[in-house]
Amino acid sequence: MATGAPVSPGHETSSRAPRFRGPLAQLVVLLRGLRHLHPAKLVFLGYLSYVLVGWAVLCLPSAQKGPGVSPLDNIFVATSALSTTGLATVSVSDSYNWFGQTVVMILIQLGGVGYMTLGSFLILARKTELSPVRTAIGQTVFSLPASFHLGEFIQGVIYFTLAIEAAGAAALYFVFRAAGVETPLWSAVFHSVSAFCTAGFGLYNDNFERFAGNFWLNAIIAALSYLGAMGFIVCLDVYRVVRGKSAGMTLTSKIILTATLWMAVIGTGLLFIDEPSIRDLSPENRLLAAFFQCMSAMTTVGFNSISIAGLSKASVLLLVVLMVIGSSPSGTGGGVKVTTISAMMGVMRSAIRGEKEVRFWDRAIPYERVTLAFASLGFYLTAFVIGVYLLELTESTPFDKNLFEVASALGTVGLSMGITATLSVLGKVIITLMMFCGRVGPLTLGSAILGRVLSRPAVQDRDIAI
Repeated sequence: MATGAPVSPGHETSSRAPRFRGPLAQLVVLLRGLRHLHPAKLVFLGYLSYVLVGWAVLCLPSAQKGPGVSPLDNIFVATSALSTTGLATVSVSDSYNWFGQTVVMILIQLGGVGYMTLGSFLILARKTELSPVRTAIGQTVFSLPASFHLGEFIQGVIYFTLAIEAAGAAALYFVFRAAGVETPLWSAVFHSVSAFCTAGFGLYNDNFERFAGNFWLNAIIAALSYLGAMGFIVCLDVYRVVRGKSAGMTLTSKIILTATLWMAVIGTGLLFIDEPSIRDLSPENRLLAAFFQCMSAMTTVGFNSISIAGLSKASVLLLVVLMVIGSSPSGTGGGVKVTTISAMMGVMRSAIRGEKEVRFWDRAIPYERVTLAFASLGFYLTAFVIGVYLLELTESTPFDKNLFEVASALGTVGLSMGITATLSVLGKVIITLMMFCGRVGPLTLGSAILGRVLSRPAVQDRDIAI
């Protein structure tokens, strides 16, 4: 070909990349095009791909027991596991064999540590810097104070997760073995992962009701759930203070710890005093049951040691409020996050006092952060109302049970008043969408669908992540 002659598209060559033909070429073009998508869209597509792969594997006969599980139930379970919710239309232990249960546990783990966290960790393990795409996704998935380095944070997430889950499994093994549980080692590993990732999936059809009076199981599950729900920000923050890398804890960690403590105390106290179904228990078991159920709702872990269907309407409302508030940013739980609610309460207090700034511990919260918090709350409540409305159209179950189911699904909690298995086809689809929305995050999902760029607000205080 003569120099300077035009090159036709069909004969274009490149010395930098190999040439591909047919479907492989189309796949390469597609993958390259993904790099230019907004991070919210990548998060959406990433979680969707995990769900679809998990669903395909769970549909395999080699993953199931007995006559098999329908494709709709499989995608419900796959979405529930990836979103770390715990709602299930079928019994995990009765419907899936060891391979199928392992797939569920892997989905729980992937959902708990966050999209692309494991892949980013493997890249960092090779001493390679994260690409701009992965950095943008990490900033979308994790709401971090600006003083936190993303690469260091991701490595901390993986190391911390493995260490806590291993310790939890070791402790649970002795509890399950003493209780005469079959396959105590597998049960310990599965429930340790499920608890730390606040997934609420269990291998017992009565959840933990048989262990309602077992102090050590309640304590271990609660410790795992709180560590996961309070978030990796707090855990890494404490580690940095202990190692002398930081002079004090960030404002975000102080807000999370304070809010978590007050929610636990108030929630446990109200359930202990007002819930009729536990009044016949001994004082210590009554306190244990109240604490565990409050912990389960506020961490969004979704385990239950008492029957949820038997709770009074006042207790149901209390649990709904705790589920909506949820856990902490960059944790394994769902909900609107305690930092968002704290920002809202700060605005209310400032309005009452006639102050122009929202302040915590004499620190001003940037206006942009407060705006983002209220936007998150608005998107969440909008999705919640839509979900309840749609479920009221498709199901004949009472309103309070439908409302509780949607709150549990959107908050990725997993508690149910007993209607999950009886949902209609449309009802299962609605709850599946609610669980997926809760995992991705209503605000991130809205950004992905509308195609708007959600830039992080300008940071005036490097210790704040709301």
